[in-house]
Amino acid sequence: MTQAPAAAASSLLAAGDPAPDFELSNQFGEPVRLSSFRGQNVVLVFYPFAFSGICTGELCEIRDNLASFEDSNATVLAVSVDSKFSLRAYAGQEGYSFDLLADFWPHGGVARTYGVFDEDSGMARRGTFIIDAGGVIRYTVVNPRGQARDFSAYRTALAGLEQA
Repeated sequence: MTQAPAAAASSLLAAGDPAPDFELSNQFGEPVRLSSFRGQNVVLVFYPFAFSGICTGELCEIRDNLASFEDSNATVLAVSVDSKFSLRAYAGQEGYSFDLLADFWPHGGVARTYGVFDEDSGMARRGTFIIDAGGVIRYTVVNPRGQARDFSAYRTALAGLEQA
């Protein structure tokens, strides 16, 4: 697991921590609350910006493998500091059917809570949290800037939840 950067406003949440509840608007302007997913697993994916190269590649990989997340009783929630209007255009362009959540105002508030907001650049870091059906974080990783996520690690972590 990668440590939170020095510029983060709060410490990185770890496996075993309860996942802090939040409510953000999705790309359609609809409110999405984390606690409404109790009873199923959640893959919470923070990414820097819509329409950026690595982020688009990662979210397209999620889009193309969404069935494997659903097979693990997991919902994907992707969070960036972009506005819901940007996220609507982005989802439409790329064909994303999962929720893209706008951590726009207060700017990066949820990313700060999870310890993945980079104060110097004003964006979320590439952080992933797998949350179990009871609302407990079971897997955490933050990838360095410019490094894409390893999706095989998600599959391994989700498989571990199925066996628990």
